[in-house]
Amino acid sequence: MLLSLAEYLQQFYGGFNVFQYLTLRAILGVLTALVISFVIGPWMIRKLNFHQTGGQPIRNDGPESHLEKAGTPTMGGTLLLVAIGLSTLLWSDLSNRYVWVVLVVMFAFGAVGFVDDYKKIVSRDPKGLASRYKYFWQSVIGLITAIYLYQTAQGVVETTLIVPFIKDVGIELGLMYVVLTYFVIVGTSNAVNLTDGLDGLAIMPTVLVAGALGIFAYLSGNVNFAAYLGIPHVAGSGELIIFSAALAGAGLGFLWFNAYPAMVFMGDVGALALGAALGVLAVIVRQELVLFIMGGVFVMETVSVVLQVASFKLTGKRIFRMAPLHHHFELKGWPEPRVIVRFWIITVILVLIGLSSLKIR
Repeated sequence: MLLSLAEYLQQFYGGFNVFQYLTLRAILGVLTALVISFVIGPWMIRKLNFHQTGGQPIRNDGPESHLEKAGTPTMGGTLLLVAIGLSTLLWSDLSNRYVWVVLVVMFAFGAVGFVDDYKKIVSRDPKGLASRYKYFWQSVIGLITAIYLYQTAQGVVETTLIVPFIKDVGIELGLMYVVLTYFVIVGTSNAVNLTDGLDGLAIMPTVLVAGALGIFAYLSGNVNFAAYLGIPHVAGSGELIIFSAALAGAGLGFLWFNAYPAMVFMGDVGALALGAALGVLAVIVRQELVLFIMGGVFVMETVSVVLQVASFKLTGKRIFRMAPLHHHFELKGWPEPRVIVRFWIITVILVLIGLSSLKIR
């Protein structure tokens, strides 16, 4: 929006040309999302408190320290969506189709999460949106996105699975691209949702991974950088650094209120939306396997749930004291802040490993 204004004003003053630079608009995107979060965050938390009698339901079979969280408002992910959406619309090139793809996916998954949260918190339905309906709508959105990206791909490179750390190795997926894209988007959405169980646990890894994917987007969108680094050149993907920056800024702004002890929880409206956004970002810049590495915390949390359920059904025994994994460490006696920070540190390491794939080939 503001980019179009700057282009118009260039005819009067050449200095407005500076807004053509992606790096500048990315910085402005971070700051804008951060300011929006700080400005409307307190107001939104008050509104959520007013409308949510009893706040977030707390599991009785979980760690005892969680019982004191009763009454904390949830659905704070709405703040994230507002900040990311406004910042992206202000600083992105709105003629870029990838910008609209990530925005639509984020808000569509956010809508599914919103209905689930609303049923649980406002309507006081402990089951929320039935799992089969939640998964159905996630699948519909994921499949539509996958088919759209496949049909609009402008070359084989945009549907080829890139193997990190190995030079010139790619797997042409063909129609399997639709299947992979579906699983990446829906899987990442649910993985982030499973991770969102402690104060600030999910949002910081999301910020870190989004920032790294923004770097991949910037480099992939530049034909010279992509050729030098040996990564796929995806025309137009560079504009996604604005979205990634906005997500990082909004995430840091949300963490101001979500840090231990949290004043507000993200809820499914935020977790499902942000996870889906990370998934579609990775798909567009052809870094699905790198996302698997950088989002290792999300992967561990998801695998812990799968293993726990499978073990209990097959043997009647549990592998972990409680799943997802972060609850296992809590029940072992780790204080909540220790679990959170250590998972953050693991994510920093994994993100650096993922970024190193740019040169180690």
